[in-house]
Amino acid sequence: MISFKNLQLINPIIRAVTESGYSQPTEVQNAVIPSILKRKDLLVSAPKGSGKKLAFAVSVLQLLGRNPTEHTNIRVLIIVPTDEIGVEIEEKIMQCSKYLSLLTFRINDGESSESQIAAFRKRMDILIATPEGMLEIAQKRPINLSKLEILVLYDADKMIEKISINRIKNIQKLIPNHIQALIFCIEASDYLKKSVSTFLKNPIEILLEARLASIESISQSVYFIETRDKSGFLIDLIRKSERKGFMVFTRSKYIADELVQQLENAGISTGWIHGNRSMAVKNSVLDDFKREKIQVLVTTGIAAKGIDLDELLYIINFDLPGIPQTYIQRIERIRRLGSEGALISFCTAEEHTDLKNIQNLIGFTIPVGTF
Repeated sequence: MISFKNLQLINPIIRAVTESGYSQPTEVQNAVIPSILKRKDLLVSAPKGSGKKLAFAVSVLQLLGRNPTEHTNIRVLIIVPTDEIGVEIEEKIMQCSKYLSLLTFRINDGESSESQIAAFRKRMDILIATPEGMLEIAQKRPINLSKLEILVLYDADKMIEKISINRIKNIQKLIPNHIQALIFCIEASDYLKKSVSTFLKNPIEILLEARLASIESISQSVYFIETRDKSGFLIDLIRKSERKGFMVFTRSKYIADELVQQLENAGISTGWIHGNRSMAVKNSVLDDFKREKIQVLVTTGIAAKGIDLDELLYIINFDLPGIPQTYIQRIERIRRLGSEGALISFCTAEEHTDLKNIQNLIGFTIPVGTF
């Protein structure tokens, strides 16, 4: 089994990654991390949820950590399509850099540029920004990118969809020519490759596709149900099974809180994880779930990232994911573990479009469950 230690990462990063709940690298991380550490330019295409953010975060931090300098210049520039993705990447970098003396700043499109300009007078190792946010600041105050070492374009295909490529090329005019460029996307179309070609020098292409072929072999079912009946139906399903190992996904932490209360009132041992819970509590709940002290683990999609389990019997989509690729990620949990589990989805009238989008992606109709 490959671990993060096998990828030649330094101990402060391995410690931080382990404490964040990651036990072993994903396929994309195994492929990406060694190439970045060798200072290669990359074009990486991989499904959402495959671990791209962690792959470049630990690699970039390691390169910066090997050559620490005292300065006020930016060493890494990460361009993202939206503020939301910027926040996710910032959080990932903060997780992985907790034992390193590196400073990160994110341009917040929701704040005025004037209030953020002061940050550029101080030391800054990593800058995260949308193309719009970056150019707005640059127009009002020259940003010194002369010492830039690495450029990351994350979700580059989304930025092309948003017609941000011209803004990105304007950013390219601000940066040195001889830097390491890392391009990440979900699908590497010919148009994308052409659009980003000027950033790359003899790049290594890492193209990983979702394993749709093996997905059909995993037991799946969908139950058409009214929203008001979801909780009661889930309780009946759990009671009839007389088994532990239910991982239940809800769309929000508010739905999760309400569901947990209903499950506990029904006498079902339940643990829950979402954004309002600390890492210590999260780890404690996971330990209880692994040791079968609790029968059901309720979580949101965001909170479930990084959860490492040895076995899964059932994953239940209490709410269908609005992003079809998320459905595949949940099947992949079962497939990776090699367990004889099943993915069960509840679908309300409001979620029929989500179901249709999922079935279009996986290429087959999910069987209707009988209970």
